[in-house]
Amino acid sequence: MRWLVVMLVCVASDASGFVHVVRSKESLADISKRMYGDAAHEGLLAGANALDVQGGSAIVSGMQLQVPACDYHHVTEHETWASIARDYLGDDKRADHLARVNDAVPWIAPSAGQEVRIPYVLTYIAGEGDTTTGIARRYLGDPNKAWELEAYNGRKEWKLLRGDVVLVPISDLELTDVGRAEALGSERSRHEAGGSVMTQQRKVSVEVPTLLADVRSGRYVDAVARGNRLLGHTDLTHAQLAAIQRALTEAYVALDATGPATLACDEWRKLEPGVTLDPTYVSPKILEVCHPKP
Repeated sequence: MRWLVVMLVCVASDASGFVHVVRSKESLADISKRMYGDAAHEGLLAGANALDVQGGSAIVSGMQLQVPACDYHHVTEHETWASIARDYLGDDKRADHLARVNDAVPWIAPSAGQEVRIPYVLTYIAGEGDTTTGIARRYLGDPNKAWELEAYNGRKEWKLLRGDVVLVPISDLELTDVGRAEALGSERSRHEAGGSVMTQQRKVSVEVPTLLADVRSGRYVDAVARGNRLLGHTDLTHAQLAAIQRALTEAYVALDATGPATLACDEWRKLEPGVTLDPTYVSPKILEVCHPKP
């Protein structure tokens, strides 16, 4: 069985995460609570470090443990869920899973500039009597998520045999402030900021409909104030920036602020160069600021 322990440790070390050095009298539950704010993830720590092989192994002061953590990726132009899944998860067929993790659908590409979460993928070697239901209960917290494991691994009604490799994608790994600080001090420092941009982008997505409602309802002063406040956020997606600049264009035009309206429209058209301003549906005032006379 020694070869199995070595295999598990080697696979786990290639996964995303960072190293934690065990302190005196620290338990896996203590570490889980410090890193994730939830002691329930101690089973994940055990699995990621092969501590549950052959009946389980104790941790001791000075031991280096791999702490699983999600990755984060900033989307560039022309990337799709399939291309990101291929780069990070090894197979473009996992685009469905990746999109679902990010509250999206695979047939609508993510916006350039968007930060997306990449799940941590645990490699599990099946033992006697293991089932996808049991693995889902253990690592995903829900036996009914066995179908996710089967879909992710490209298997249907999977009867596990001893030695089968099961990839377990885990996306609900939010680091605490303590965990982020420790990650920052490790070689996997990307986790320090990972997730903060995504959180910000989601907050802005909630406010953009209110901005558009301000414009539709004639609350133009409110729209200008809200739009400029939203622009104060960094790392917005191209789609968010375009929506904000378009709303500002309409609000400034309604307020007869021609200069700011022209600037806003210029920014909007840069972000959406293919957009067509049809005179049938676009007001002459907006056409004038977006297509100023020479």
